[in-house]
Amino acid sequence: MPNIKSAIKKMKQDVSRTNHNNTHRNALDDVIRFAKNGVTKAKKEDFIAKAYTVIDKASKKNVIHANKASRLKSRISRLVSHSA
Repeated sequence: MPNIKSAIKKMKQDVSRTNHNNTHRNALDDVIRFAKNGVTKAKKEDFIAKAYTVIDKASKKNVIHANKASRLKSRISRLVSHSA
């Protein structure tokens, strides 16, 4: 445990940021898992819109890099278009 006041604050901030980032990462993992499992025809449009929203939010919050966000969106659209 840190003894210095600023180090204590830094540790609290790190824990808070880690939890915040993990929520975005978990949402990303869910989207990718659903895309790989397949999406029905009726839900394609809704799924892609939600997936893009999750990816863009993670990118905006600097959880993932902008290029990775573009790559994920491309892969998800390709997976969804080839499924069902």
